[in-house]
Amino acid sequence: MKKFMNTAETMVAESVEGFVRAHEAFVVFGPERRCIRRRHLTPGKVALISGGGAGHEPMHIGFVGHGMLDAACVGHIFTSPTPGQIIAAIEETDTGAGCLLVVKNYDGDLMNFEMAIEMAGDRHSLDMVVVSDDIETSKIGEGRGRRGVAGTLVVMTLSALKQLGEGLNTRIRSMGVALNGVTVPQTERTTFSLGPDEMEIGVGIHGEPGHARQPFAASDAIIGHLCQTIAGDIAAAPGAKALLFVNGLGGTPPAELYLAYNGARRFIEERGIPIERSLVGTYVTSLDMQGLSVTLALLTDEEIALWDAPVATAALHWP
Repeated sequence: MKKFMNTAETMVAESVEGFVRAHEAFVVFGPERRCIRRRHLTPGKVALISGGGAGHEPMHIGFVGHGMLDAACVGHIFTSPTPGQIIAAIEETDTGAGCLLVVKNYDGDLMNFEMAIEMAGDRHSLDMVVVSDDIETSKIGEGRGRRGVAGTLVVMTLSALKQLGEGLNTRIRSMGVALNGVTVPQTERTTFSLGPDEMEIGVGIHGEPGHARQPFAASDAIIGHLCQTIAGDIAAAPGAKALLFVNGLGGTPPAELYLAYNGARRFIEERGIPIERSLVGTYVTSLDMQGLSVTLALLTDEEIALWDAPVATAALHWP
């Protein structure tokens, strides 16, 4: 296994330190480096906090900054942050209005964030939004239901209030495809192996295999399958407006992502759903997985206006 690292044990700490030093205009370390927070907090604002294992960069730390997260906690690769890290983020960012925790629907993340709320709830006003946009796990009944994957980014941007975040969560669906598994540095093992003419449909962001191994196909056929599954699982009322997000899982070049977006947009618009906003890029990754996910979010006019509000983070920036 060849990776740009010194040791597997120090990889995450050294990477996170490099991130903070590269983006000092946006972020600083919290006490004892247990979290990363916005450099400039806004007094009296509800703080948004998220986090998860490393290996998904730029999520979560890349979304700390103006208009998005106030703090993020990073665990080891594909490992949830500890309750102590989450409490440190709460203590750092609660300026009087409490904190809303944006959590992906994985058992480890839920357990540790819920524990942090229980431990810090007597000192802070706390609540939680659980993101669950992945179609794949609704089919197989895994854990507590749908996983939180790329749709987490959309909820982070729009979670002005818990009700808003939870309402939006019901109108986001994602599905991914991969051409290879990932190699986890600590174990040096590949999460799954594919033949030269195979692809994995329905993958997760921790290197999990999907529900089906299929023959590799042309892009329009692959994207059409993902979009057809998404469109069949989300009810678009007349007049619905959509955000279409094509996300790279770590090893897919921009040219392929834009080609996939072109096919996805054509598919969705042919079914009468206008695409009002778009996002294409590598934002929610699974280490070096060669693959992508398609996310469709049905938004109200209010939510579109919130999406358009200014954002300034290491990974996202618009005026």
